[in-house]
Amino acid sequence: MDDGTAPPETVVIERVCGASHRPEAYTDAKGRFSFQMGQSPQAFSDASVDASDTTRLGGGSLGGRTQGAGAGAPLGSDPRLTGCDLRASLAGYRSEVVSLGGRRVLDDPDVGTIILHRLGHVEGATISATSLAAPKDAKKAYEKGVDSMKKQDWPGAQKQLEKAVNAYPRYAAAWYQLGTVEERQNNVAEAQKAFAQAIQADPKYLRPYLPIANLALREKNWREAADATDKLLRLDPVDMPQALVYNAIANLNLNHLDVAEKSAREAVRIDTRHEFPRAEYVLGVILGSRQDYAAALPLMKSYVARDPKASDIEDIRKQIVQMEQIAAAPKQP
Repeated sequence: MDDGTAPPETVVIERVCGASHRPEAYTDAKGRFSFQMGQSPQAFSDASVDASDTTRLGGGSLGGRTQGAGAGAPLGSDPRLTGCDLRASLAGYRSEVVSLGGRRVLDDPDVGTIILHRLGHVEGATISATSLAAPKDAKKAYEKGVDSMKKQDWPGAQKQLEKAVNAYPRYAAAWYQLGTVEERQNNVAEAQKAFAQAIQADPKYLRPYLPIANLALREKNWREAADATDKLLRLDPVDMPQALVYNAIANLNLNHLDVAEKSAREAVRIDTRHEFPRAEYVLGVILGSRQDYAAALPLMKSYVARDPKASDIEDIRKQIVQMEQIAAAPKQP
């Protein structure tokens, strides 16, 4: 953290390459992390990775410490790292960035220290206040659970995290991680309950809201997704482009076009690094539904250019062709 302390909770370390951002590791209790390029058993996807499935409408080892960042002068470059950065992902905080471009496998793998800066005007917190008060036995079970998660030992993680929340029912961070573990085991209902328990334990704790919205979108529960993202955006209106995208999709499907357009436009505005190019596509669909094809088409084409490997990219290309045909058709008298 920017006061020199280690994060009181685990932090996700992401490798960002253009529009692609991949979780590579979690920090330990002292803020340290490490991962093997392309072989990261401790990393797993969450709601912040590729949102394309839930936004359909209708090598060398690296390590460091989260706390910018030093790296030795490269003698050459590793093509897997071209245009890539390393950052810590924690809602409510801005991460300093480590540039990975030009690094080689044989370079010193210590990338230095990544500092997290608290954003202003954010009511919510990624660090749960109630979790900080957890007793020692609950914290010990929580840490064991997180260690099991890093090894993708989901049953082992579940056992320890359940032990943590049973010892201390207000352990919001443990409920959140338990929800993540349940989701990884495809126990959707149990995951939803655990995330809801995390919010009940600490309503200002930011982390559970996005996965709740993500699960709601998968099940086409538009109202629940809209409610979850509304609450999240009230807690953190500063830096939540993905929550804005989810909110826009939910409201589009609820036929609340004004709200959907407002959220989508804000997502495009604040996503200056184009890490969530899906926002452009969603805004394009909303404008297309308003028959504003002149504004919609450039946005949708921009999305295709930024994320050409999206799982539904061919369907989107067909949408663009259809929209162009409608726009070019003679107007009926």
